[in-house]
Amino acid sequence: MRHTPRDVRPESYESHLIVRPDRVKRLLRWHNVPFMFYHVRMTRQTYAMRALGRGAASNAVSRYDRLTRTEEDDGWDAGEALPPLRTEVSVEVPRSIITYNKSPDLPFDRSINVYRGCEHGCVYCFARPSHAYLGLSPGLDFETRLIARPDAPQVLQRELAARRYAVAPIAMGTNTDPYQPIEREHGITRACLQVLSDAGHPVAIVTKGTLIERDIDILSDMARRGLVRVGISVTTLDARLSRLMEPRVPAPKRRIEIIRRLAQAGIPVRVMASPMIPALSDPELEAILAAGKDAGARSASWIMLRLPREVSPLVQEWLAQHYPDRAGRIMARLREMHGGADYDSRWGQRMRGTGPYAEMVAQRFRVAVKRLGLQTAGTPMRCDLFRPPVLPGAQMSLF
Repeated sequence: MRHTPRDVRPESYESHLIVRPDRVKRLLRWHNVPFMFYHVRMTRQTYAMRALGRGAASNAVSRYDRLTRTEEDDGWDAGEALPPLRTEVSVEVPRSIITYNKSPDLPFDRSINVYRGCEHGCVYCFARPSHAYLGLSPGLDFETRLIARPDAPQVLQRELAARRYAVAPIAMGTNTDPYQPIEREHGITRACLQVLSDAGHPVAIVTKGTLIERDIDILSDMARRGLVRVGISVTTLDARLSRLMEPRVPAPKRRIEIIRRLAQAGIPVRVMASPMIPALSDPELEAILAAGKDAGARSASWIMLRLPREVSPLVQEWLAQHYPDRAGRIMARLREMHGGADYDSRWGQRMRGTGPYAEMVAQRFRVAVKRLGLQTAGTPMRCDLFRPPVLPGAQMSLF
């Protein structure tokens, strides 16, 4: 059988495979195969070009993969550059949506995450290792191969209606940002907020996204009933630094404006100076707190840069690329705060570290919030207004 080779160009280049008919004509005479594929050269420079506008610079396999993946030049020039990485969104049908924890480091015992992965692409994101559970890389996969959970509002409603459910504030945005760019299309966060509002359930939100302004109508109504508070993360006031380490996050000035607009709507807002990177962004701590206060923030918090699992090599790679003159000093300060390791996951130490440098930053924070009149505890929320949702087909309560 004679096969005529065709030039097939898949819509997605994620497989890194391209048909080269001009290279395989001779081979097709000997082998009864319609096409011949070869691996595209993926050098560090090629990855850098494909990863423009992304936080991570590489896509190493996860810690659960038994095999590693390397890119080698096979000597054939593809003749054209591969396109930049595009965001892919898959759909997951969750069996449950509320996740419970018993961590003494956290001011909440339950949370909701309606997306897996985050398009914001913050290179320092402590949630990157969670993508390994899906068989994906905590590197570029974390910010380009996302998972949406569109049934989350219905599942949330079912869990809140359960007889054994005991009300307590739910946190949103603890792992990935509920207002990342794909929320504009999917609207899952807004739908979950509506479920919580209808049930009179308190919620605490952490975000960097401007899309939260879209939901001011729901949030302001919840604020009047004492059911919501919002934390806005501001890592730096330097627009260039922000663009390098969190490439798809609104600029610092825009995030300060989010605080202003939420505060004007009567929504309690906390300015979060997180994470602070020693010898890079921590000198801005007082300025960040002052900018948040001026915009209407009522409270403030801070966290030191955390480097769990795969985050450490990703951040070190980023430092070597963008701040090679400071990389050694930054890592030295972090290791100093974690007993010589890149990260210490023990409770009570993982968020801020220990030692002279960590204590110095903590003291600066205490002095600044006292001077500015900012609270350190979050605004109290009410739990007494909660009424379990009535599921379709269920008998309504007489009381």
